[in-house]
Order: sequence, then structure tokens, then C-alpha cells
Amino acid sequence: MQVAVLAHESFPDRAKTAVGILRYGDHDVRALLDRDTAGDRVSDHVPDLPDVPIVASLDDVEDDLDALIVGVAPIGGAFDPSWRDDVRRALERGYDVIAGLHDFLADDEEFAALAAEHGAELQDVRRPPDDLSVSEGRAGDVDARVVHTVGTDCSTGKMTAAFEVRDAARERGIDAAVVPTGQTGVMIAGWGMVVDRVISDFAAGAVERMVVDAAEDHDLLVVEGQGAIAHPAYSGVTTSILHGAMPDALVLCHVAGQETVHGYESFEIPDPASYATLYEAMAAPVRPADVLAGMVNTSGLDEGPAHEAVESFADELAAPATDPVRFGVDDAVLDALL
Repeated sequence: MQVAVLAHESFPDRAKTAVGILRYGDHDVRALLDRDTAGDRVSDHVPDLPDVPIVASLDDVEDDLDALIVGVAPIGGAFDPSWRDDVRRALERGYDVIAGLHDFLADDEEFAALAAEHGAELQDVRRPPDDLSVSEGRAGDVDARVVHTVGTDCSTGKMTAAFEVRDAARERGIDAAVVPTGQTGVMIAGWGMVVDRVISDFAAGAVERMVVDAAEDHDLLVVEGQGAIAHPAYSGVTTSILHGAMPDALVLCHVAGQETVHGYESFEIPDPASYATLYEAMAAPVRPADVLAGMVNTSGLDEGPAHEAVESFADELAAPATDPVRFGVDDAVLDALL
């Protein structure tokens, strides 16, 4: 599928959906839309991503596309009015528009009319199914190994860790799949549910359904985590995924050097060992699961300090750790999780 990805004024640091699609998706990305960096290439900013041109608007994309993907996931999931012209042009050209916002594009009267007129589809991946229900506590009975990525904060690399563990397992010949629980993961994998949009009573049940269904076809499931268990705003979705997935093992994800919750700087992040114990204690009454590995985002550090940060995190967890993007998922980490 040929696509353009919208990331206005956000690439790369605040466009994790765009970065995730570029790194792990099967899409043929023909252009990235970002007014601030137009004229550059994606690889100028993130060297390990595909060398895609960055343009100012959809008018600068000459290729015939299948879809425009909104590659920004702002806090609160609101649609930015400055994106409107590009979405309008995409629909007028008959391109589908795919978004993971809390503001559903299909509910916008102008967009809905344009989509109908030009034979395009508005895909709001955050819209949950209508037939969800409460968890029945069945995920622990599946015939698959279930690993769950959890974090010390939001945006600590839980989705990245999930896909990196999946890919490392596949390289070893293991039939592995990610269970996506966020908008970026759903867009990459092509299936899943965005759990933070699900009614709270049904959130654990939504995760359980995905785990039970995916276990029929795969031997290893890596459940993508959301939020953090001690986050003052997003601990609810974290707990729902943890209890709904009933995992066998946990991977704790952290940004090197981060000491407070992003956006809530009055809240300190507990030390890694204490945080691991907190997750294990929360999991235990439903299904015991230990933190068996760590993942550290060292993108803000030079090579030497990055190695030191990973080693320090591993020592504090008393478990193997890595930066999965920078150093890969080594045998020690994968062996621990399997």
C-alpha cells in the first residue's frame, strides 16, 4: 500500500506513530508531511529509517497513493485544525485516510461527505468494536508464551520493544506476533484494538480476546503495553492490559536518565528494582509474572554512556537488558523471556 504520512511540526520527536510505521510497517511510504522540516529526508533526522522525502503538504506529492496516514498522536488525541487541508486533499483524490485519534474523522461531516463523494474510506483505528464485554480470566490458559512490555512512563519504547522482541524471535524460527493495543501498533500490524478508547469495564476483556484469538495461530505473543502503573493519568489502561493479558513474563522499558514522569514532573519515577516489584505485585493476584528483561531508550546518549546506561539498568533489575533499536535484542534477553 502506497501512503504518505502526516507529521506536521512533530517529526521526529513527537511523531512516534510516523516513526513506528516507517520502522516496522509494511507500507510503501512515498512521503512524510512536515512543514518544519520540508526539503529534508527522513534519514537526515533518524538514520535507521527509510530515506523518504519530507514535503510541506500533500500538494507536493506526485505519486498516486492509496492512503494518507495521520502519524501524530498528540496528548488527548485531538485533531489539529492545521491538518485539515491535507486530509481534505487526500479525500478529494480518493485516498483513504487512516487516523488513530480520539476525534473520529468519520464523524466530521465535511470529511464524511468528501469520502462518500470520492469513494474513499475514513479509517478511525481507535474506534472499538461494539461487542466487547468483561474479561473472563481466560488468557492465562492459552497454548502460547505471553510476554508483556511495560514501562516506567508513557513513551518509553513499549511498542518498539514489542516489535523488536517479535522480530528477534522470528529470526530464531519462533512463530511470534505482537498483540497491538495502541494506535501505532494497530496501524503497523493491521489488526488489534486501541485499549485506551475501550470502556473501562471492557478493557481487560478486549485484551483477553486478542490474546486468546492470536494464540490460536502463534507460539509467542508479545503484548504491547500502554502508560505506566504509577502514572498519575494513565495507570488505568496499564492495569487493564496487565490483567487482561495474564502474561508469563514482563519486559520493563525506560528512557535513560529520566527521573520524573513526563508532563507531571512533580512525580518521581521509582528506581527500576522498585518499579519491577510494583508490576510484579500488581500482576500476582491475577497471574504471577516477573520482570525478566529490561529495555532502555538511549537515543539521547552517545555510544559509551548508552552502554553504561544499559548495564546499570540490567544491574538494578538483576536481569538482562538492551536498547533494542541501538544494540538489538541479544540472546541473553530473548532467552530470559522464552
